[in-house]
Amino acid sequence: MFSHVMVGTRDLEKAKAFYNKVLGTLGFEGEPIHNVGPSGHSRLFYRHNGGTFCVTEPINGEPASAANGGTIGFQCDSPEQVKQFHDVAVASGGATCENPPGLREGSSLGPIHLAYVRDPDGNKLCALHRPK
Repeated sequence: MFSHVMVGTRDLEKAKAFYNKVLGTLGFEGEPIHNVGPSGHSRLFYRHNGGTFCVTEPINGEPASAANGGTIGFQCDSPEQVKQFHDVAVASGGATCENPPGLREGSSLGPIHLAYVRDPDGNKLCALHRPK
C-alpha cells in the first residue's frame, strides 16, 4: 500500500545517528542514501525489505514538527526485537512514551507486543510484533 514514509527533522545528522542505530535493530545495514533535492534541502532514504523510510529537512524552510496523532509503525520479528528497538531508540536520544514495552491484550488485533518512542524531533514510532 505505501511506497514510503517520510518524517521531517531539524537536525539531519542527529536524525541519521538515531535512525542508523534504531533501524539497525530491524536489519538495516550500511548507510542511507543521501540526496539533495532541487530546492537544496537534504534528505536520507533508508531502503530495506521493499520499504523506504525517509528523513528530510522540510522543503518549505519552516521548522520540522511531529504530527499530532501520527504514529509510524515498524514490524518486528519477535517480542525481543520490540524491546531492543525501544531500548536502542532511548539510548540513542529518543524518549519512551505511553506504556512500557510489552504485551497488550484486548485490542481488536488480538494480543500484540508494542513499544512506543519519540525520535529526537518528536516523531512517534511504534515497534510491533503480532504472534502468529
